[in-house]
Amino acid sequence: MALTIGVPRETLAGEKRVATVPEVVEKLIKLGFKVAVESGAGDAANCSDDSYRAAGAEIIAGAPALWAASDIVFKIGVPTTGEVGLMREGGTLIDFIWPAQNPELMQQLAGKRATVLAIDALPRTLSRAQKMDALTSQAGVAGYRAVIEAANAFGRFFNGQITAAGKVPPAKVFIAGAGVAGLAAIGTAASLGAIADQVVSLGGEFVKVDYEEEGSGGGGYAKVMSEGFQQAQREMYAKQAREVDIIITTALIPGKPAPRLITAEMVQSMKPGSVIVDMAAERGGNCELTEPGQAVVKHGVTIVGYTDLASRLAKQSSTLYANNLFRLTEELCKTQVVKGDGTIDVNMEDEAIRGLTVIKNGEVTWPPPPPKPSAAPPAKPAAAPVAAAKKGHGHGAASEPMAGNKLAIMFGVAAALFWFVGANAPGAFLAHFTVFVLACFVGYMVVWNVTPALHTPLMSVTNAISSIIAIGALVQIAPPLAGGLPPDQWIRWLAVGGIALTAVNMFGGFAVTQRMLDMFRK
Repeated sequence: MALTIGVPRETLAGEKRVATVPEVVEKLIKLGFKVAVESGAGDAANCSDDSYRAAGAEIIAGAPALWAASDIVFKIGVPTTGEVGLMREGGTLIDFIWPAQNPELMQQLAGKRATVLAIDALPRTLSRAQKMDALTSQAGVAGYRAVIEAANAFGRFFNGQITAAGKVPPAKVFIAGAGVAGLAAIGTAASLGAIADQVVSLGGEFVKVDYEEEGSGGGGYAKVMSEGFQQAQREMYAKQAREVDIIITTALIPGKPAPRLITAEMVQSMKPGSVIVDMAAERGGNCELTEPGQAVVKHGVTIVGYTDLASRLAKQSSTLYANNLFRLTEELCKTQVVKGDGTIDVNMEDEAIRGLTVIKNGEVTWPPPPPKPSAAPPAKPAAAPVAAAKKGHGHGAASEPMAGNKLAIMFGVAAALFWFVGANAPGAFLAHFTVFVLACFVGYMVVWNVTPALHTPLMSVTNAISSIIAIGALVQIAPPLAGGLPPDQWIRWLAVGGIALTAVNMFGGFAVTQRMLDMFRK
């Protein structure tokens, strides 16, 4: 029997996002599920009840009825105690849970014999998990919005301008952290014309802490750095605070308060009118003077501590989040006996699903076991097997030098053949035969001895050689000049065949080269 996916209205104050959008509802229905949406759930994200109905969803008035009708619930905000009470016994919840920070919530959900998939617990080191990584998708939106908020609070243009009224210098923006949110902020700031300090490839300048230490933790998340690194980091931040106009901080560590990067003294040292956007405000803030949820002015510096940056672009955030949950649902449907039957299987043997599953059938399964180490690179084969491996044109390598005895036999046979041709063929034929032999030799040295992987880049060169062949063949089939002898019919037809084969090589070469060039065009 097909399961019903329920999408309730978010209850957190100021939350405008919704867990799925009409475009994704259609995809979920194609997987065999029924979809129910609480009335008004998508209004703040510009997704009306009518648009959900048109996509095939059922609209249910009121949260109690929606939760009672739902086998699986898609949410964004952490569920409240009241919402847990409305949840169906033995139901499934897919949501941001933050299990380390919410132990009481975990016990409440376990008491409902629920199965809970925490989208924030996804093992991000798995390449196939990227399509389900809601933290990344929401962080990208938040990074973009952080720059927009900074531009709104800043008293100048971002880009430098020279006008009749005077020169305006470009704003200098410092992004603390080059994670997903930081990269999105760098790209946005650079596109607005600011000088963004952090990553060169996105139009910024990399600012390096003068201390060597690896910063990645388990599962693709950040870790707490050593005291030596933090001291060097504070010195670098203090210097940047005096020089830049805007600081955007993005540092967060799962399960821990946000690290303090910007002290009150650093804020005081900033130029009047400067802006700090603290993207870690929800976890206490990277700036010592941040007030979560507020934009305040202290020491002449505007400190933006909004905790709903992604929600301020509700339509975009909801669409990306809905796609993340759809991809996760596809993974949960992989073991269906009949595809599209609208059921799921929480396969604990799947490393990605195991990492996400914090409660299964009322049993707390968080934290997951440590991720499996990557497979060790295969050992290099011994010298003897390498020497015995096949070589040659058909194996992607240039031909090996021929053995001495085989080379002597080949030259002997060739010499005998050439003597026989020279002794019996007419003089006119010998001239053409000599050119043919030289052409074969040059072709062998230029083409056969070249690694096949390089043949395609050589197309332009071989096209030039082919044009010489075509011109020579045309000369052979052209009408004779006054007093000249007509060409032999064999020569004429061989020339026609040469032109045909050369044309295939030339036009094929141009076609392949064009396809290569198209790969490098946007």
